[in-house]
Amino acid sequence: MTAIAQDFWQEQEDDPEVRIDGRVRPDVEDAYWQSVYWAQPYFRHTLSYEDYAPAFCVGYIGCAQYGGRFEDAEKSLCANWFRIKGDSRLELDEALLAMRAAWQHAEQAPVQREEEELEMVDASYAAQARAQSARQPAYAAA
Repeated sequence: MTAIAQDFWQEQEDDPEVRIDGRVRPDVEDAYWQSVYWAQPYFRHTLSYEDYAPAFCVGYIGCAQYGGRFEDAEKSLCANWFRIKGDSRLELDEALLAMRAAWQHAEQAPVQREEEELEMVDASYAAQARAQSARQPAYAAA
């Protein structure tokens, strides 16, 4: 995770898998963008990942925070960009392209349930099945 993303998530330092509303895993999104940022059509060779990282972060976090359409959240996303951009050399119009790309990627990549969540569902289902069978007459259970 980049230094910028670490600062952004500092308050959740003890939770290794931070998720926003169960839809976005910042560690996974950050790793993805680190590996593909240079292949994006808006990429400038004079810039590094550290320049793009805050915009990507605003995009994928914004997708989880605001949901809906990118255009409806654009004003808030711009405010977030100016708040966390740090030393990024991106201009706002370049940052918006990166934010939109990260938003769209986050929309397409649903977070899969973890095993413990599935175990909770299985345990709940088993308890309901036991309760249901206890209510059935003896002849129905035989």
